Amino acid sequence: MVRNKTVEQTDDITWMRLALAEAQACLERNEVPVGAVLIADNRLVAKAGNRTRTDCDPTAHAEMVVLRDAAHQVGNYRLTGTTLYVTLEPCAMCAGALVQARVQRLVFGATDPKAGAVVSHFRLCTTEILNHRLVVTGGILADACGALLRDFFRQRRGSVVL
Repeated sequence: MVRNKTVEQTDDITWMRLALAEAQACLERNEVPVGAVLIADNRLVAKAGNRTRTDCDPTAHAEMVVLRDAAHQVGNYRLTGTTLYVTLEPCAMCAGALVQARVQRLVFGATDPKAGAVVSHFRLCTTEILNHRLVVTGGILADACGALLRDFFRQRRGSVVL
């Protein structure tokens, strides 16, 4: 099926809004507000926000939680034909996991100039060195995704007592 670019853009915005809702929910747990959703055949497979503090697990980034949940649901660590929507450009750990899971497409909101490993540094999802490449779309609802993170860190810096 050939998809109309307008339909794809509309879908991207719809799913990114759901990822943003997951990021917003992170604030209640005092987690860095990053949310992710995994889609297959235009249906939700899994959704999550960061859980590093909640789970006391440095690998519990939103993307990793979603990939684990989805793999358990489908009974396979290969998640071919799926699209991951995440509010922040994935780090090296998460980008590597997307490659290993054989996710077909990555859509992210804000870039991460410090730790982003998809377009800001390394280009892990598209390098020809690895055995799988993803189709990458960045900048979907970037302003809203970035603002949520900036506000979170601004508030944390303002509440630090020395």
